[in-house]
Amino acid sequence: MLIRTGRDGYEHPIASEITSRAVYEERRRMLQWLAMGGAGVALASWAGRQALAQAPRPGKLAPLNAVKSTVAGAATMEKVTEYKDATSYNNYYEFGTDKADPAQNAHTLKTSPWTVEVDGLVKKPGKYGIEDLVKLSAQEERIYRLRCVEGWSMVIPWVGYSLANLINKVEPLGNAKYVEFLTLADPKTMPFVGSRVLDWPYAEGLRMDEAMHPLTLLTFGMYGEVLPNQNGAPVRVVVPWKYGFKSAKSIVKIRFVEKQPGTAWNKAASNEYGFYSNVNPNVDHPRWSQATERRIGEDGLFAKKRKTLMFNGYEAQVGQLYAGMDLKKNY
Repeated sequence: MLIRTGRDGYEHPIASEITSRAVYEERRRMLQWLAMGGAGVALASWAGRQALAQAPRPGKLAPLNAVKSTVAGAATMEKVTEYKDATSYNNYYEFGTDKADPAQNAHTLKTSPWTVEVDGLVKKPGKYGIEDLVKLSAQEERIYRLRCVEGWSMVIPWVGYSLANLINKVEPLGNAKYVEFLTLADPKTMPFVGSRVLDWPYAEGLRMDEAMHPLTLLTFGMYGEVLPNQNGAPVRVVVPWKYGFKSAKSIVKIRFVEKQPGTAWNKAASNEYGFYSNVNPNVDHPRWSQATERRIGEDGLFAKKRKTLMFNGYEAQVGQLYAGMDLKKNY
């Protein structure tokens, strides 16, 4: 059965986009439940399943088992960005500064064996092989709006688990206020490491409560498969209410510290990139407005830009983290 929604002028032109019987029956059950007054969280759960159904596994890399996330705000009904777009338009300066460079150059990255060291102000420091890190918690699939700094965004189904699971395992000390992420900097496999664009290794950081928020994801895959090299294999973080550069790729060390760590882009241009880097349409970048964005895959000649949402649309979930802060000063 072909169901044409007509929403936003969109139609299903090819067989692969025909609504499956399972999805159709789920929709019918949801409508029946609504008729009986059973809305609330059931609607959010159904929306997440519908959105995930839009992103079938592409069959490019090794599959990853995952369950659909139950974290509030983790799913969206927005159309998922096509895999080919999400893997060919990237910021990963270790492999080049053009958006197409990472997809062309990141094949040199060696992701196995891989170890992540956890140290600093924790009771249980240690080194984790990527296989052990993956097994620390049940993986969840979450669809996020990921907005990067130059006015473009994607909607990606990531596979991983809340970073809080790892943090709780290593037991931070009371004076650990921040989490610092250090990424691989190997000039043998990363041709642009050593360039003068940034300090190497690439470093990022979060305040402890940001790192502990259930939406902050320690990520091993996307679209039901392991991460492509250009998207940060084999492990990265995803912080959906911040600009994309806050989500460190190819992590080799996670360090718990008392003082706010220096981060790559803040060190490179502190007047343009602050430590927090929360999506805020009311604060312009010194060189462009951040009030609107374009969704990758919707950038045709007549495509309209979207209005940028505060905290990238996650204000209800994360706004309380910044209560009382001047978000123009603490950008």
